[in-house]
Amino acid sequence: MSDFSPPLFEKLCCPLDGLPLTFESPSWRCASGHCFDTASQGYINLLPVQNKRSRDPGDSKEMVAARRRYLESGVYEPIAAGVWRALMDGLEGEAPYACLDAGCGEGYYPRYLRQQDQDGQLALIGLDISKWAVMAAARSSSDIRWLVGSNAQLPVPDGALDAVLCLFGFAVPEEFWRALKPGGIWVQVEAGPEHLLELRRIIYPTLKADKEENLVPPTGFSLETTERVRAQIRLDSQEQIADLLLMTPHLFRASAQGREQARQLTSLPVQLDVRIKVLRRL
Repeated sequence: MSDFSPPLFEKLCCPLDGLPLTFESPSWRCASGHCFDTASQGYINLLPVQNKRSRDPGDSKEMVAARRRYLESGVYEPIAAGVWRALMDGLEGEAPYACLDAGCGEGYYPRYLRQQDQDGQLALIGLDISKWAVMAAARSSSDIRWLVGSNAQLPVPDGALDAVLCLFGFAVPEEFWRALKPGGIWVQVEAGPEHLLELRRIIYPTLKADKEENLVPPTGFSLETTERVRAQIRLDSQEQIADLLLMTPHLFRASAQGREQARQLTSLPVQLDVRIKVLRRL
């Protein structure tokens, strides 16, 4: 294993006026005088109050804790491994590669990529609108740049990124296009038709018809590859089932009867089924 220290991404820009930010310990400043402090946990909050749609946007402390417990059990590792393959197969040019996870949550996927990246090829950035998620992520790894921010306005200059990841998150194609270099890649992970099917059958009275897969890429991108990752996992405690529900929108969409039925479960076999798409910026 190499002892190479991976680079920290430094090309940040001001979310208020788009000017480059420079580091003047412990703050980041732009030429207009806007200042953003580095939190004691090591992250930078680049989501101005006027850009928030609510007082405390994104996942709550409870949702973040549930997601961390669930993902650290390793049950979604087949998905993480698929993302690693897609990323490394799609990157072009010379390292280091700037890779931003847009909607990183508590940081499971960037941490997984860092563990695989034994040669220090990736300058990883994790961004999420939830300060609780980014705070938890920053506590876990100091060799990743952690940012509070919005996918609708990535706080990076035009063409600064080699890759954008959007894993079950809110994709903004025009903003991803702006932030990516020409030839850069966008790795999108979406739930497939059988994803968590066993759980969904329990919590919903009826299941909606599956949407047809959209193979038409957004303007400015070409669809390069699509991989379907499927795996059978087993949730072996009520706590793990509850964590899965809490970390997804399913908890709030499920019927009261469905939630109660889920609370009675102590184990559950579940199908993972996701599509990993690689889109290249034209």
